[in-house]
This record gives sequence, C-alpha cells and structure tokens, in this order.
Amino acid sequence: MAADCVNRCGGTHLQEFAQIGVVVVEVPDGPPGDAARINYQQDPNVLYAEPDGEARASAGPNDPLFPQQWGLVKIQAPQAWEVTKGSPDTIVAVLDTGVAPDHPDISPKLVANQNFSDAPNSDDFHGHGTHVAGTIAALTDNALGVAGLAPEVGIANVKVLNDSGSGSWSGIIAGILWAADNGCHIINMSLSGGGGIQALEDAINYAWSKGLVVVAAAGNNGSNAPAYPAFYPSCIAVAATAQDDTLASFSNFGDWVDCAAPGVAIFATVPTGTCPLCDPSGYRHLGGTSMAAPHVAGLAALLFPLMPDGNGDGRVNDEVRYRIEGTCENIGISGIGAGRINALAAVSLQPIPTGAITGAVGDTTTGEVIVGALVTDGTRTALT
Repeated sequence: MAADCVNRCGGTHLQEFAQIGVVVVEVPDGPPGDAARINYQQDPNVLYAEPDGEARASAGPNDPLFPQQWGLVKIQAPQAWEVTKGSPDTIVAVLDTGVAPDHPDISPKLVANQNFSDAPNSDDFHGHGTHVAGTIAALTDNALGVAGLAPEVGIANVKVLNDSGSGSWSGIIAGILWAADNGCHIINMSLSGGGGIQALEDAINYAWSKGLVVVAAAGNNGSNAPAYPAFYPSCIAVAATAQDDTLASFSNFGDWVDCAAPGVAIFATVPTGTCPLCDPSGYRHLGGTSMAAPHVAGLAALLFPLMPDGNGDGRVNDEVRYRIEGTCENIGISGIGAGRINALAAVSLQPIPTGAITGAVGDTTTGEVIVGALVTDGTRTALT
C-alpha cells in the first residue's frame, strides 16, 4: 500500500514506521516537489502529510557560573536562545552607576560611555550598574563567569548615579534624552524615587516617541505606593519575584506595575575593586527590583530584531512591549500586572489571545460605578 501511494504521488520511499502507519518520503526541490506534496495532501489514502522537522540539543551555556543564575532558567532563557540571542545592532542603555570598563565578562559589550552624574567619570565605583549590565548582556558561551539574557546586544553605559548610588532627576533626564537621540533601543533604569517631576515624564515620553522601550524598577519598599519613574505609563514597571514564583518580600506591587521578573539572589557581574558592591571574584548575588528590571530589558533586546511594525507607526517598541506583557506567566500573584515574564514564550512569536474586556467596576457599598479603574485579565488591561 505504501509503495503504491509513493508511486502515485511521487518521491522516494526512505523509511517506514509501521507501528504508527507513517512513511518517510523524500521529494525533490522546486516545482516537482511542490506537486508531490500537493498529491500526498489530496490523496484519499493519506491521513496527513507534513514536512519533516529538525531538533537540536538544548543545553545551557558553558559559562561556569551559569548554574547559579536561577532567574535565566526560570524564564526559560536557554530555550529562547535556540530562537535568538539578540543582535549587535540592538543597544541597551543602562542608566545606572556606570559599568566597569575592565570586566572581561561585560566590558567587550560596551559601545558607548556617558556621564551625567556628579562623579568624575563613567566608571563604576559602586557595583550596581555593572551587575545590571551583566544580567542584560554578559558574554555568553565564553567559558567565563556568567551568561547574559541577550548575549549578542550592545550596552551603552550611561552613568546617571554617582559612586554612592544616588543622582538627580535632571541627570537622569539628561541620560534618557541622550539614549533617545543616540541610537539606543532600550533604556533600563534600575533606580527609583518616591516622587517624580513633570520633566522626567516628558523625557520618558520623548524616548517612547522615538521608538525606545523604557524599563524601570518598581522599587523596594514592599508597598503599593507609586515609585518613579516606573509609575509613568510609558515605562514598563517591573516587580521582583523569588525562585519559588512568590513576590519578593521587598518588592513594590500594585495596579501600576506591568510585569515581574526574577529579582532575589540574582548572580551577575560586579567590579573587583573595593566599592560597596564589589567582589574580588568579579561576581556576586544581589537582590531587588533593580535586579528584576534588567531581565525585562534583556528580553526586550531579544525581541527588537524579531518584531514587525504591526500597526505601521514606524517603530516596534509598542509591539515589543505588548509581546513581553502578553506572554507573561500568570503565577497567581496580584499586583504584578501581566505576570512573570517568559523569554521562550515571547520569542516564539505564537499568537497572543486577544479580545475585548467589557463591564464596569462598582463600589460594593454604594453600588456606584467607579470611573477610571484599571481592569486586567492577566494579559490585557483596560481603563473603565
């Protein structure tokens, strides 16, 4: 029967799996092969005809400290790397305490250095910025140290916090505007304050209008009080989760938070000197929403070369943001927006469920409709 079918439809019989009634047939390239495939699909004796596929071993990178990076495993980064590791054409601006220029696992990724802090130069004499940069784009599969979530992308070191870890809104605004005007695609701000200013929101809106994805830490006060700049709508506000997919005890939360990412005991690069967060080994664990945000920035960097301009507005930052939030995992925590990010789900580019959110929010005491409430179903948010 199988031989008769091959004779009718064309191709060369290669192999048969009698247990499941499957025959492997090779067809030529070009029009003859196309005709043969149609013949098989239309033959009444063929239940299904489908192309053979290819699988590859999915293994972690050879970076010796990768086993300590539970966050990358949790969001399925190794599986996502089978799809993409990012592009050198994508630049992430790290607005922070600087990035160590001599760290072998991150310094080769530096494409620019700017200083908008009151420190004398853009080097990292604190440690925070180097750690953030390592999570985003540390060299990977180089048999050294740790891996970065987006190992092929570039890092712009935009120092806006001084060597004590603090900075002015005006310095941060300068860093945002520089990133927006100098070819960056993503801004990561692992920093927060209790009150913002209009000029800061204007700068973030400007960056968004220029096509940048802006990511900010939700803050470490363990409350639902807004933290800035994360609270601004044009930012992706990121909460922190622990290894067991619970909300980190320190993490802020609330209806203004957009998503969550690993942020407890995150292992990444730091300077080797004597700074507050330095370590002689060049690596250490740190925790905070500051450590969660770069996971989201790194995921945005993976997505930038993949996303089409679906709405024709000339940029893809809106598609990247929608993809990140639309593929989050619902881990059963309220106040973390769409959920905890999943890199594999995001880069796989499977369709995201769509549809309208309808209804009204009412006061349980008076029955009056509440106007201006945010409603979410886990992946979509609507304003009533």
